[in-house]
Amino acid sequence: MSYKRDKTEPFWWSLFSAGGVVAAMLIPVLIYFTGLAEPLGLIGAEVSRYEAMRELFGQPLAKVFFFVVAVLPLYHAAHRIRFMLHEFGVRKLILPIHYFCYGGAVAGTGLAAYIFFHLL
Repeated sequence: MSYKRDKTEPFWWSLFSAGGVVAAMLIPVLIYFTGLAEPLGLIGAEVSRYEAMRELFGQPLAKVFFFVVAVLPLYHAAHRIRFMLHEFGVRKLILPIHYFCYGGAVAGTGLAAYIFFHLL
């Protein structure tokens, strides 16, 4: 029995890769500045003040940046979970797992888009 390759697989692999880059490179920098450097007084700006964050999220480019930082790791996680379950031998449910993982990431993208571009 041969494995029929999904035609959308390169698309999911590219989102997996981009999500890994965001999770490895951008999120630690954001954690450092907002969670360590600012509370310890290592930087002069107060980036976590409500007024500063409200002003920051008023900028369209900042909204896009934080949207990307929030969404791409969802696809990275979906891809990892899908292939982890496949390696564990859960092969009978491969199609529902595919839809569950990537559907959750797509639903998270929609929720993030609603929050970032409608509510903020």
